[in-house]
Amino acid sequence: MMSSAPEDPRTSRALSSLYSLEGSDPQGELVDRAGLSAADLGQIDELMAALAGLRDAERALSEASRRYMDLGETDMRALHFLIVCENTDAVATPSAIAHSLGISSASTTKLLDRLERAGHIRRRRHPSDRRALMISIEPATRASAMRTVGAQHARRVHAARRLSPSERGVVIDFLEDMTAEISLDGTEWGGAAAEHPSSRRSR
Repeated sequence: MMSSAPEDPRTSRALSSLYSLEGSDPQGELVDRAGLSAADLGQIDELMAALAGLRDAERALSEASRRYMDLGETDMRALHFLIVCENTDAVATPSAIAHSLGISSASTTKLLDRLERAGHIRRRRHPSDRRALMISIEPATRASAMRTVGAQHARRVHAARRLSPSERGVVIDFLEDMTAEISLDGTEWGGAAAEHPSSRRSR
């Protein structure tokens, strides 16, 4: 059940300004407004709100997926990797899974033990290296994941296909640029500020 809207008008205004520059940076301490018209600022606010809406939708989908499969986030990512390996004729080894998920060998072993006990994966001998193992997803788990989680995620393609090639190019450039802007690579929290990505690109 959704909670009712706050009665205090000031709280309502704060909620409506969550993703606006007015709400987050009213004095211009973080974002230079030079050269931006009121229309520009309004559109930027709309864009930030749209991104927030996408994050919320992705989070809700991820949570629903984990509840349906009764698995954790890392487990779901592992199964996704196994499906991709199967689709591309790649051999999924424990080390490849560890690299894909960014976790240690010990954590990978525990993850695979957990998935195997639940009947989601199989361990078999590597076809060309008898000392190694290959991991495959069980057909029933794959079918369930593709029918539910996969089908939901595939709907994102519907939005992408409605764009023209040039529009897709703009979106790709924007998302890659934003990823570079907010990347933590090289950031020194609590210390000297890291070189800003935009300054590197302008050289």
